[in-house]
Amino acid sequence: MSENDVVVIGASAGGVEAMRQVVHGLPADLDAAVFVVMHMGASSSSALAHILARNGPLPARQATDGEPIVGGQIYVARPDFHLLIDDGHVCLSHGPRENSYRPAVDALFRSAAEARASHVIGVVLSGALDDGSAGLLQIKRSGGVAMVQDPADALFPSMPQNALDLVDVDYTLSATDLGPLIGRLVAVPVAGRGVRGAVAELVPSTPVTPTQEVAMARGELPGQALPGPASGFTCPECGGALWEFDEGNGFRFRCQVGHGYAAESLFKEQGGTLEAALWTALRAIQQRALLARRLAGRASGLGHKGAEARFEEQARELDEQAETIRRVLVSHEPHRRDPWGVPDA
Repeated sequence: MSENDVVVIGASAGGVEAMRQVVHGLPADLDAAVFVVMHMGASSSSALAHILARNGPLPARQATDGEPIVGGQIYVARPDFHLLIDDGHVCLSHGPRENSYRPAVDALFRSAAEARASHVIGVVLSGALDDGSAGLLQIKRSGGVAMVQDPADALFPSMPQNALDLVDVDYTLSATDLGPLIGRLVAVPVAGRGVRGAVAELVPSTPVTPTQEVAMARGELPGQALPGPASGFTCPECGGALWEFDEGNGFRFRCQVGHGYAAESLFKEQGGTLEAALWTALRAIQQRALLARRLAGRASGLGHKGAEARFEEQARELDEQAETIRRVLVSHEPHRRDPWGVPDA
């Protein structure tokens, strides 16, 4: 494989069609390995490898941990495993979720930048929220090529638009045009790929290096506590403190055990945590109202009219509180629950 080139592609909602169009445009003699991450549920049975193999000239299969990287092959992430690149081999990891996903686009992109530096082409396709932006920035900082599907061409434009907002992207094209361009770029030396000027290295608010972040994606815990001040937010998944990273045009977060979030992904995940807390509160209030009525009935049987009245009044107040929470939970106004108005991938 000439110069050890790799192409890494990430997508979420609406990404299957975009990926199909990209691989359809790849040349049959592509001298690079292609790695694909698509957001999927842990228990899903992904047919993506079959779809990509059927719609393009390159063979595609689900990646196997430890297999050597071979040019002209498409490696597809498996459900519930990060897909990483490690010293010429494929690495599958059950490490902490990033942006609430495993596999995560950022994890793949960051590992590719760490392993292959300027010999990486990173591509962000259709999807919701902002997974892939931080990883594409790391590819750019390492001298690689940053590509994004034109948001106007994407079924869900949030992922490509967030990448454009954070990264000085080299190429923004439709999905059908990205494949042929990848083929042309791989065929020329790195110096001739039209990469824009180097990205100034920003000093994050906590000095966790890209190498350490790749290790976290593999499930390796840091040897010491993350340095610097905490962000004041807690991890929606494990409840630990989150440390903030300044990316210049954006920011992201990571907890001690390795769960990572870009800003919009954290905002959305907090909404899910809040909903779970409200359901728990509703259940507790309803149970307390039921107990208050049983106590009122017991007081009535004993002839304690004052106690009966107090418990009945408390039950009515609890019913009102429960109804308020119930109305919030069952509201059918999507813009109040999800400012993006898009489903999960």
